[in-house]
Amino acid sequence: MYEFKLPDLSCGHCLAAVTEALKGADAQADVQVSLEQKTVKVQSRLERGQLAEVLTEAGYPPAA
Repeated sequence: MYEFKLPDLSCGHCLAAVTEALKGADAQADVQVSLEQKTVKVQSRLERGQLAEVLTEAGYPPAA
């Protein structure tokens, strides 16, 4: 499972957009988003770098 810190995550719309983007890249992904902690945990067949790219393209670049 990969965990990403998403500083731009702030509301329910953000949560939905992040989940939709990750599920669009891997429909079988297990996505757990925490607005409080501004994190997303992803269990996916994709590599970490691919997931980071999906998040960035969705407008939620992970913190370094």
